[in-house]
Amino acid sequence: MPSSGHRLRDVEHHPLLNENDNYDSSSSSSSEADVADRVWFIRDGCGMICAVMTWLLVVYADFVVTFVMLLPSKDFWYSVVNGVIFNCLAVLALSSHLRTMLTDPGAVPKGNATKEYMESLQLKPGEVIYKCPKCCCIKPERAHHCSICKRCIRKMDHHCPWVNNCVGEKNQRFFVLFTMYIALSSVHALVLCGLQFISCVRGQWTECSDFSPPITVILLIFLCLEGLLFFTFTAVMFGTQIHSICNDETEIERLKSEKPTWERRLRWEGMKSVFGGPPSLLWMNPFVGFRFRHLQMRPRKGGPEFSV
Repeated sequence: MPSSGHRLRDVEHHPLLNENDNYDSSSSSSSEADVADRVWFIRDGCGMICAVMTWLLVVYADFVVTFVMLLPSKDFWYSVVNGVIFNCLAVLALSSHLRTMLTDPGAVPKGNATKEYMESLQLKPGEVIYKCPKCCCIKPERAHHCSICKRCIRKMDHHCPWVNNCVGEKNQRFFVLFTMYIALSSVHALVLCGLQFISCVRGQWTECSDFSPPITVILLIFLCLEGLLFFTFTAVMFGTQIHSICNDETEIERLKSEKPTWERRLRWEGMKSVFGGPPSLLWMNPFVGFRFRHLQMRPRKGGPEFSV
């Protein structure tokens, strides 16, 4: 690939692997062949805790909305419509979270910097490529090494502990959907909390919920705080992600002020490249491309990830 000035700053110059290095090229080729049949997962303690907390907070919000506010309501259609909307948003948010967490973000195969692989690239005279000294791979353009995933990730935007994964070339669309659905469900929960407070103040606190008034107030206040925090965080992340996609610039590239050496896909072209195809409702669907994978435990050669 063509050399670029900014790549010289974040890649150390090390010799390529030679025949005496401990690297099994046959295992690499076999792992690349069945990568589509594996589920990506990062074994990072902090990330796993944050991911579980995310699920617990969404489940808590669903519990308060359903059992504290909607089921005790005397308006049947109010409860049904809002219950269906909120639970659909929660399911879509958690599904997007799973797809983000369990999708390979665009990891470059480890240890592919071999003489055989170099010869297969059929490089032109004078063409420059770079090797990552940390995961011993040929580093593609716009790839960056993640110290948590222990891999180079194509078009790496950032590593998010809340989804226990990097946000990169292959899972950015799911991360965008996750932030959008969490923001929408947070707004919906805040509106329902406001209506519930008004209803309880106008009527009797003992009649507006099946729980005691003190418990109801505590649950609603905690849900309001959670909704405000979640909405603020996810709305900001959603905006920055859309901005990055429309400008074809990752967060790392923006922070490093890297000058683009690639042909930028701006606005709708960038959106199409991330979400796939022309604008449609499929862009909003986190289940697009999903298929069940068989369990397949594999030994790992360093790094915190495993596959099933």
